[in-house]
Amino acid sequence: MTSTIKLTPSRDIDTLWVVRDRVRFSGYLEGTPVVVLEVQIPAGSGTPLHRHPSPEFFRVLSGEVTFTTLQDGEEQRLIARAGDVLNVPSDVPHGYTNTGSTPAELLVVIDRSMEAFFREVGTKKPGFGPPTPEELDLVGAACARHGISFVGTASSTLNVA
Repeated sequence: MTSTIKLTPSRDIDTLWVVRDRVRFSGYLEGTPVVVLEVQIPAGSGTPLHRHPSPEFFRVLSGEVTFTTLQDGEEQRLIARAGDVLNVPSDVPHGYTNTGSTPAELLVVIDRSMEAFFREVGTKKPGFGPPTPEELDLVGAACARHGISFVGTASSTLNVA
């Protein structure tokens, strides 16, 4: 069997909006469960503190993103800028907020279980303004199905831009 290199033009990369974040499904690492995403986070937007069984890897491509975690029961904030890398192990509470005034972009490496979550909650059209109660309910129900649990109050910080 002959292997070939596959080129996917930018225009053909599958794109969804997960609440207010734009998620581009950039590709898979062949033979592994590894999925590569590009995530654009509007200014002021982000995800609440949450945990899930799969690890994640983040590289900030542009902007400034404040990542939040818990250490010894206390919230810790890590400010990440372009070029910075964060590794989030399995089941470690984490969340992020774009604290800048322009969109921030991340390269994110996840596994197929998290891809399934993003594809379930994602939509083809971007939303605007704060998320609606209906959107929050849909995301909360999908989180429960995918083993994602919030740490604290999810609706207080879920993509607030």
